[in-house]
Amino acid sequence: MQPEFWYKKWDSNQIGFHQAEANPYLQRYWTELAIAPSARVLVPLCGKSLDLLWLAGQGHQVIGVELAEKAVEEFFSEHQLQPQISEKGAFKVYRSDAIELWCGDFFALTAGDVVGCTALYDRAALIALPDVMRQRYAAHLQHLLAPEVKGLVITLDYDQTQIPGPPFAVTDDEVQRLLGEGWQVDELEQQDVLAESPKFLQAGAEWLVERVYRVSSR
Repeated sequence: MQPEFWYKKWDSNQIGFHQAEANPYLQRYWTELAIAPSARVLVPLCGKSLDLLWLAGQGHQVIGVELAEKAVEEFFSEHQLQPQISEKGAFKVYRSDAIELWCGDFFALTAGDVVGCTALYDRAALIALPDVMRQRYAAHLQHLLAPEVKGLVITLDYDQTQIPGPPFAVTDDEVQRLLGEGWQVDELEQQDVLAESPKFLQAGAEWLVERVYRVSSR
């Protein structure tokens, strides 16, 4: 999957993945992780998610990584925030108070860029990537983050033969395979959300399962 795919999605406002409120699973389970309010949280492939504001509202320093600069610019403009902009390696970094959005390729991120990150939140990264890139993503996370990082990972699972991704179907078995060696992975909840997903209903999907995992690197 090439960067141009995502640039086109943002340029044409095809962003059905963007939620109009903070994710309910995030609000339900984050406090159970007992992450220190001062912790830095890494949010890969963050778009312009309102989850960034929610996490900052809990006292966290938030580092979001997003390929499309249009998404980054819209995040700050829609919330009337005036970011300071700087260059760090391969990234253009927008910062306002507790939120930093790193505009660039997630795979260019280094361990030095995320020193001190002790928490991870992935609602839209793993499911945004095709199979081979998911393997690369999991390996890169393991390289970036130190042991004892805690967080949440949210996935979707459905019959991939019925609908092309993204979002891509990620089975429980795949989550365990991708993260199982480097992380403790515990499923917290799963729900069939097909009735709430017009795109999948119209495409003829028969089921659509959302899963929430608590993860801890080791």
